[in-house]
Amino acid sequence: MSEAAPSHFWVRSQRVLLPMALEPKPASFEVVDGRIRQVVVAASPKIPDGVPVLEFRDQVVMPGLVDTHAHINEPGRTEWEGFETATRAAAAGGITTVIDMPLNSIPATTTLEALRVKAKAAEGKCRIDYGFWGGVVPGNSAELKPMVGAGAFGFKCFLCPSGVDEFQHVGEADLRLAMPILASLGVPLLVHAELESPVDSHENDPRRYRTFLESRPQSWEVEAIRLVIRLAAETGCRTHIVHLSAADALEDIAAARARGVPITAETCPHYLAFTAEEVPDGATHFKCCPPIRDSGNRERLWKGLARREIEFVVSDHSPCTPDLKLRESGDFAKAWGGIAGLQFGLPVVWTEMRRRGHSLGELSQWMSARTAAFLGLSHSKGTIAPGMDADFVVFDPDAAFDVKEDQVLHRHRLTPYAGRQLQGRVLKTFVRGVDVLGRGTDSQPRGRRLNTRPNQE
Repeated sequence: MSEAAPSHFWVRSQRVLLPMALEPKPASFEVVDGRIRQVVVAASPKIPDGVPVLEFRDQVVMPGLVDTHAHINEPGRTEWEGFETATRAAAAGGITTVIDMPLNSIPATTTLEALRVKAKAAEGKCRIDYGFWGGVVPGNSAELKPMVGAGAFGFKCFLCPSGVDEFQHVGEADLRLAMPILASLGVPLLVHAELESPVDSHENDPRRYRTFLESRPQSWEVEAIRLVIRLAAETGCRTHIVHLSAADALEDIAAARARGVPITAETCPHYLAFTAEEVPDGATHFKCCPPIRDSGNRERLWKGLARREIEFVVSDHSPCTPDLKLRESGDFAKAWGGIAGLQFGLPVVWTEMRRRGHSLGELSQWMSARTAAFLGLSHSKGTIAPGMDADFVVFDPDAAFDVKEDQVLHRHRLTPYAGRQLQGRVLKTFVRGVDVLGRGTDSQPRGRRLNTRPNQE
């Protein structure tokens, strides 16, 4: 199936992952005009003559992933990535919906006009469905309501320098202006939670990963999260911590949620897979902010995810041109920070989940259902159920493969996942009933822009 995909067909497998199930079960579902009409469990449905049936036997059919955190960088830094290459890689990784961050594009998505420019740049280029976050920066509070009206799902801010001049970080005074507005609009504030403070490091060699790690301690995240918890409690603004790496903050998040504070958090595949102990000195393609921490911290993040102190897992795909990683000098202090991994998040997380005894149902909750709910899209995305968009992935959870550079579909092939053996291979990805991998990298972009639905969830 590709451009000539039928508008009416059935899907059948012995292993379909249905809502809230821990493991797949035999089921069939009917797709009509890109949506799921009905699901039949166990019993074989009566299918009229002439209606195609896609038979996947014992392969897992599961909901497409919804990734709420990717930096696609177009327009302005399209040489870093772009909608065509990013959504091609996402589709290969089983992602059927992606939401683009407001940086590092130029202009940054911090005004209504910039949102319109971003939306225009994406038209006709995306292989999967997509949407946009806006940004909160000093002085743009008057832009927030118009941007929500134009489809922004919510807004991201930084509590420390973002790394690019066009997206300035905010302080408490800026948040006190923005958060009541966002609360009234029913959309979330996403926070890069690090509050920089002086660090007494025992290392000073910029090539050593330990030097970089000590330069951004867990206390930066903990103090930032305590600030936004206090402001979320005061304003009622839904507040979400992006790319949590500091397990020391989990207790504060859990306690705040128990008090009814509207605070959630996400983490990322690289924090769940890598450890500081295994990052070689000079290997700047592992640099991200906040940093990859030690193995004990990683295991605490897994426990936080299992206890729902962490709500879900998203990629934080943040690529750049290879030269900005300064591989020759290996200088962690000066290299650009960000992990390129949009294509590999599903097998990376599944590889680590299997080692810890987690189920495919948990995987789907963490990377599909809860991310869709966070966006207010549970009516159309994140599960295989009647009335939903026919966004699904055919997945072989038992297939092992080594990540090779020539497999990478991001614009640039530099990724810390290269050379790593992973478990679980994406075989097909369907977006609204169309196999977007069916013709390889030449298939027609069919992604649609998704808009915000305030107060949906």
